[in-house]
Amino acid sequence: MISKISQSPALVRVVPFAIFIILTSLQEKFGETGRYWIYLAKTLAGAGMLAVVWRHIEELKWRFSWEAVVAGVAVFAVWVGLDGLYPRTDALYAGQICPLLQKIGLTKECAAPAAGAAWNPNAAFGTGSVLAVFFIIVRIVGSSLVVPPLEEVFYRSFAYRYIASKEFLSVPLGKFLPVPFLVTALLFGFVHREWLAGILCACAYQGLVIWKGRLGDAMTAHAITNFLLGLWVVWRGAWHFW
Repeated sequence: MISKISQSPALVRVVPFAIFIILTSLQEKFGETGRYWIYLAKTLAGAGMLAVVWRHIEELKWRFSWEAVVAGVAVFAVWVGLDGLYPRTDALYAGQICPLLQKIGLTKECAAPAAGAAWNPNAAFGTGSVLAVFFIIVRIVGSSLVVPPLEEVFYRSFAYRYIASKEFLSVPLGKFLPVPFLVTALLFGFVHREWLAGILCACAYQGLVIWKGRLGDAMTAHAITNFLLGLWVVWRGAWHFW
């Protein structure tokens, strides 16, 4: 199975991300404390999958540059700065999208999707407890070191180029393609609750890939953004970002 996946340029870039997303969807299925253990499991699984596929994905290499640092810090500032200035995806669906679907007969009721409790280990295990501190560290490490390569490979390397051509490896990473750029940005944005920040984030990371002609700078920028956001969440108690 692993051998078959590693031999397919598409599968080796899609399967690890898909498994990670499936595990993410299970986080709310096992109670208040279970979600934290599932996050730990998916982080370990993600790290393990990256270790397996790393040598099969040529562009999966971290790159440090001043542009990556600037982009990472800027995206963090935008993500935090826009908070509260626009409706999140659940409110947007209930207030704008669902009424439109209702008018054209695609749905009968409009209500915001049920939102899970804020991801706050202090509330679940006790402020300052060993488990609370442990899961905060797991979240910061996972979002900074595991999420960036998984997401950047899928969105910026695979999806962006596959939208342009099924022979996606023939599409240079540094080539600007308007339609794939827009579609990928929207896709990335709307899988996040902070959809507007997500769209701008995707534009910044994809722009960095195009500018540098490689994936590694975007991975570094993504890691910096998530690390700073993690510190902000803990410092300010802004658990809704998680």
